[in-house]
Amino acid sequence: MIAHPPGEEIQFDRLELPDPPDGWGVGEHAHLLVGALAHSGRWRAVLAESEDFPHLVQALDDVVRKLGGTARRWRLDRMATVCYPSTGQVTAAFAAVAKYYGVGVDICPPRRGNRKGVVEKANHSAAQRWWRTVPDGLTVVQAQSGVDKLSLRMDDRLRRIDGAVTTVGELASAEPLLDIPVKPFPAELEVERTVSPQSLVAFDGNLYSVPPGLPGVTVKILHRLGDDELRIVTTGRAVVARHRWAPRGAGQTVRDDGHVIALERAVLSSFSDRAPCKTKVRKPPSAAALAEAERLREGPAAGSSAERVVIDLNHYAAVADRLRSVPSSKQEESPE
Repeated sequence: MIAHPPGEEIQFDRLELPDPPDGWGVGEHAHLLVGALAHSGRWRAVLAESEDFPHLVQALDDVVRKLGGTARRWRLDRMATVCYPSTGQVTAAFAAVAKYYGVGVDICPPRRGNRKGVVEKANHSAAQRWWRTVPDGLTVVQAQSGVDKLSLRMDDRLRRIDGAVTTVGELASAEPLLDIPVKPFPAELEVERTVSPQSLVAFDGNLYSVPPGLPGVTVKILHRLGDDELRIVTTGRAVVARHRWAPRGAGQTVRDDGHVIALERAVLSSFSDRAPCKTKVRKPPSAAALAEAERLREGPAAGSSAERVVIDLNHYAAVADRLRSVPSSKQEESPE
């Protein structure tokens, strides 16, 4: 067993969870980033929409904030967004992230799962105690709330240190963690969304308005982490809306006043001052309808399948008469 000094290491691992609810729109797997303090065993986890670099940075930042700070070193797998898998050398982009948070990065050796056994155990708890019970109708925000509650309950696990009984939460509270920056590393998220019939697009548990006339159109949402503004652009990168950023999972609907006025005008312009349709109007059958009725009266065409079918109801009546009387046991045993 490897001894981990307090506040020395956070172990991160990315967990791919199969068969997420269709409403999440993440494909065949949901992506969960788990981070565990190697000394105390406290862990927190964050659902990410994707495994690309900006979403990884966003999830890392959320995890360390949920942990209450960061350890001096981060231990990660050989993810392509973190290092070059063939050599284990950290990429320049992720080195900038580590420098921003003031931590060192350790890449786990290949086929050495025991080197990050603390987070592996946390993965098992998240998969068995939470993911298996997630119903289909749950949103991403609700699912995130569920895994947060589980990780908080796991802080009550008992630990024995030098003969004294304590809990994971008490050990974690005593770890000397480093402070983290006020804002996350400024990576830029870029996600695709489809405009709803109400001229709204969903992003991180909130809804943002776009000008009317775009229902069903695919747009992109651009948001630099830490900024108070996000942009909604077309696939050709033309900006159609700018909004203040609402916190993740806040459930807010952010509308631009100009979009509201334009949508009201579009709705009102669809109304008409014409007289309503008359409901009690005699509408005799047309010539085509009369011709079709006459054709049906003439009967089926010669040689049709309906003409070849012959149903003898007398046969069915005879069978029904025999079935009305149940034969006695002696009648069944007597030979005919």
